[in-house]
Amino acid sequence: MRERDLVGRQGLFVAEGEVVLRVLARSRLHRPVSLLIAEKRVAGLSEILAAIPDDVPVYAAGQAVMDAVVGFPIHRGILALGTRVAEPDPAVLLAGLPERALVLVLSAIANHDNMGGLFRNAAAFGADAVLLDADCCDPLYRKAIRVSVGAALTTPFARLAPGADLLGLLEGQGFEAVALSPRGATTLAQLSRPPRAAVVLGAEGAGLSEALLARARTVRIPMADGFDSLNVAVTAGVVLHHLAFAAPASAKR
Repeated sequence: MRERDLVGRQGLFVAEGEVVLRVLARSRLHRPVSLLIAEKRVAGLSEILAAIPDDVPVYAAGQAVMDAVVGFPIHRGILALGTRVAEPDPAVLLAGLPERALVLVLSAIANHDNMGGLFRNAAAFGADAVLLDADCCDPLYRKAIRVSVGAALTTPFARLAPGADLLGLLEGQGFEAVALSPRGATTLAQLSRPPRAAVVLGAEGAGLSEALLARARTVRIPMADGFDSLNVAVTAGVVLHHLAFAAPASAKR
């Protein structure tokens, strides 16, 4: 069974590995449906399995059987099937955030490794939510969840409809958009933290559209001569760290 069929037809997702299972067991956003565990791993997972609701079946199998079920050698020996909650309306999600809030806004991020890394950084630096445009890949794809070390299961996110006015939505909810670009008008060190900040990142290579950059506050991260950009997940980590620990703009002198 292809993973995209699980998502499209049943609203399910696959979680893999001990770290992710531990997060899923305590997630308030998503719920496990069933578990498939290699027999040799069951005893070592007793603490996590005790936190799984009693009505969630846990299947144990020999490694050869598990490999046959999955379709490839799965050395971690831990899989969970989960059900996703309905994604909130983006405006409703933003409206429910505190007066001082930090969100990560993603445009056309199609690589699942990058998506997982972005959610990991969002969780590490206390982002309140993640917004995705219609061209982003699924944060609850198995690989994205694994790379995020489970952060995709605990960080609230919402997806915009195709053609939605991203910057108009942010402005309407009192967020200042900070768009990252190698040609940004302001260096990151000069950026003070707005009370409601939205860090906007585009796909590697293409970056953000000129139309979006023309309407947002643009910021760049200075680099050594001859080099102009970072991996998008690394960029998010640098910027979110700066904003997470920056004093509010009103406190600057």
